Amino acid sequence: MPASRFLPAVATSRTLSLASRTLFPEFPNDMAKHVSIEVVTPAHQALVSITGQVRAALPGLGLGDGILSLFVQHTTCGLLINENADPDVARDLLRRLEKLVPWDDVDDRHAEGNTAAHLRGTLTGCSLLVPVAGGRLALGTWQGIYLAEFDGPRTRTLLATAIEAG
Repeated sequence: MPASRFLPAVATSRTLSLASRTLFPEFPNDMAKHVSIEVVTPAHQALVSITGQVRAALPGLGLGDGILSLFVQHTTCGLLINENADPDVARDLLRRLEKLVPWDDVDDRHAEGNTAAHLRGTLTGCSLLVPVAGGRLALGTWQGIYLAEFDGPRTRTLLATAIEAG
């Protein structure tokens, strides 16, 4: 594989579709709603800032105070919250993950050859819970929400589910 495939990328995603619907129609009063957010990743490995898309989804969810559950429906990417002020942090994280879980391992048996992407996705996790207060994400000053791509470029689907407080 060409070395350029492994260069880490830091990017900002665009929401391709935002379709809101009730997640559990059998429950009264729309106890839970969700929206789908599509993220196009730019490279084989990338940390894509999705904070803006997640913020944009909040009004459609009608979430004032509560928890926003984020879930990515794929096994070779993950979700994380980390520093959003210095892009070198994202590049360093991807570089360290490459050292921790190298792409090429002669002992891997998975026919697709992307076992490393599956392991990196497992390490970062497929879901996050983000507090929402007053209709706004309650993130820290330097925090951003990222989709971590480990086997791209691809289009990824993320589910954002509103869980209203009290």
